[in-house]
Amino acid sequence: MVAPFPAPRRPLDAVSTVQQWYEDELGWATASGPDGVRLRTGLRFDVLEIPADAGFRMLHRCDPRSPVALNGETMQLLVAAGSADEVPGLLDWLEWGDLPLDLVAVGSGGFIDAPTPPGRTGSQEAAAWVRPPEPGRQVEPVLPALTSLSAVSTWSVAGGGGGAPDLVRLVDTAATHCQRARLRRALHVPTRQPLAFS
Repeated sequence: MVAPFPAPRRPLDAVSTVQQWYEDELGWATASGPDGVRLRTGLRFDVLEIPADAGFRMLHRCDPRSPVALNGETMQLLVAAGSADEVPGLLDWLEWGDLPLDLVAVGSGGFIDAPTPPGRTGSQEAAAWVRPPEPGRQVEPVLPALTSLSAVSTWSVAGGGGGAPDLVRLVDTAATHCQRARLRRALHVPTRQPLAFS
């Protein structure tokens, strides 16, 4: 009996190449769709989305090893998986809860557009890495996380402190810069011209 030959392999298209890089190099879960590859949140990481103008102003306050992406006018900060569930409570605790912030936490069951992998051109035109993840290195240990509730309760909002969990500092900094960016945009909105009366 003659063993059947495997079907010839198709060349990888741009979407497959991007998807393969995330799955094979980083071990991240992906999903492909009509608009390209998407990354599943809530498994290896969650995401804080803030306006890009606020994000660029706070970028120097983030750990340089923590991945950051840009998707249009939105900056996406990768945080530890499970963090998205903590963000609403942290915003209330930090007394940001009543303000309309442009801060969105994407966690379990969510997706973000996959940026084109570093050093490649591809079909993922909308999203790009500002600080890409490094293959071969575990991302989870460098992502901001809520280390313990006891650490939160001892943290001073006014003074910060060396024992503050990274996620608390990141959320407070992000909320501050989101509010400042909102105020800057409001100041630059042209005022309406008064109606001319004849």
